[in-house]
Amino acid sequence: MLKYFLKRLAISIIILFGVSIIIYFIVRMMPADYIDQHTAAQVAQGQLTLEDVQRMKELYGIGDNSIGGIIKSYGQWITKALRGDFGVSFVYGRPVHQVIAKYMWISFGISLAAMILNILISIPLGIVAATKQYGAADYIVTVLAMIGISLPSFFLGALLLRVFSIGLGWFPLQGLSDATQIITGFKQVLDKLHHLVLPMTTLVILNIGGLMRYTRTNMLEVLNSDYIRTARAKGLSEKSVIYKHAFRNTLIPIVTMLGGSLPGLFGGALLTETVFAIPGIGSTSYKAMLQGDIPFVMGYMMFIAVLTVLGTIFADISYAIVDPRVKLQ
Repeated sequence: MLKYFLKRLAISIIILFGVSIIIYFIVRMMPADYIDQHTAAQVAQGQLTLEDVQRMKELYGIGDNSIGGIIKSYGQWITKALRGDFGVSFVYGRPVHQVIAKYMWISFGISLAAMILNILISIPLGIVAATKQYGAADYIVTVLAMIGISLPSFFLGALLLRVFSIGLGWFPLQGLSDATQIITGFKQVLDKLHHLVLPMTTLVILNIGGLMRYTRTNMLEVLNSDYIRTARAKGLSEKSVIYKHAFRNTLIPIVTMLGGSLPGLFGGALLTETVFAIPGIGSTSYKAMLQGDIPFVMGYMMFIAVLTVLGTIFADISYAIVDPRVKLQ
């Protein structure tokens, strides 16, 4: 196990190094940078000259856009990054790691709660749909799942706001707290949860269909296996056949899917956070990308890349836990 883990760790470091090069070059090739966007009006009014703008770019380390200049800038960035210094965000004026740490926990809380609800609802529905194949329950669950998959997040979020916030007035329209009141303690927690009901509902509805269909498909494949027919021929109860023999063998592809969801937990839900005006890491990174905030974009993208690698390793290790036939070498 230790040898396998160290081998995967070494490969992951090489992958992350390659990813950092690709991302850095893509970010530097964006049509407009942070300095251009914030000095365009002053240059047009004659308050700044192009020479002044170029000096500002050099001060921010983005003055040379030639291949040699980008390679040199990347070398400076990776040298600092290896020491844990990802620079200072142009937009937020604070170290990148502090900005990420401030906003990611909001996104993590929403995404984790939505994922737990998604698992608790999707997997049982997938099992029911598989065991009742071509029955009324299967068709109802499949149609509802397809509706959830087909809805764009911004449309569903706006629809929920229109019905439950504006129409019925059951939930707040936007944000994380009620700005008209000063509340603390347990009431503050309840207020935040009240504000998060609709965003979490949106995420659950959007994701429930994918995991349900995944569970149904794998369950059907296992239920048609020879050892399931043997288990039934031996006289085992249907409950024992499904939950003790069949369901466990559907866990490997499900674990793969859940392992890949780790970046989504911390990476934020960009559209949902934007619709509900939630200050999560998704909407924060979107604003930074629009303004060409290179230090933040690099820090955020590498943060997502590390989570993706860790999610993959976690899924691989989980294989051996859910299926003893899998050996990690």
